[in-house]
Amino acid sequence: MFITVKELELQDLGFSVALKPGEIEFFDRLRQRGDLVAQGVAELRSDVLEEIRVHGHLHVPMESDCDRCLEPAAFEVDGDFDFCYRPARFARPSKDEVELGEGESEIAFYEGSGLELNDVLREYVLLSVPMRKLCRPDCKGICPVCGQNRNAITCGCQEKPADDRWAALKRI
Repeated sequence: MFITVKELELQDLGFSVALKPGEIEFFDRLRQRGDLVAQGVAELRSDVLEEIRVHGHLHVPMESDCDRCLEPAAFEVDGDFDFCYRPARFARPSKDEVELGEGESEIAFYEGSGLELNDVLREYVLLSVPMRKLCRPDCKGICPVCGQNRNAITCGCQEKPADDRWAALKRI
């Protein structure tokens, strides 16, 4: 669904979408397990700046590789989102460092006459992915010696002691 400034000049645009897996492209290790369901409103905040505000609620079951054992780790993204976008011509291209104002760090930019709703939803999902993704809370991970998944088998490998050449640095 493409949201244009012209449409928003007339009235706010409500949306309710259900996107099947594959309709939004995520990174290789991040997979959508079910329908992405989102409801919300797009509105024009400022006629002069052509600033678009998109806010609503999103729910989607996701899956990624477990950070410890690389098996599938399921999680859900469920929450409210609120994004503001300005036309790219208002971005300050500068080779020098520029200090951003308090509200400017929360504004993104769009090219052309509007923005794609799928891009907004993708952005929210990517920002909401948990830092640590585990297949289960007590995941034992992969053995650093033989590479076996410790959740599936007990390998009995002994970890090698640390290199003593670095022991002096531990005392500092």
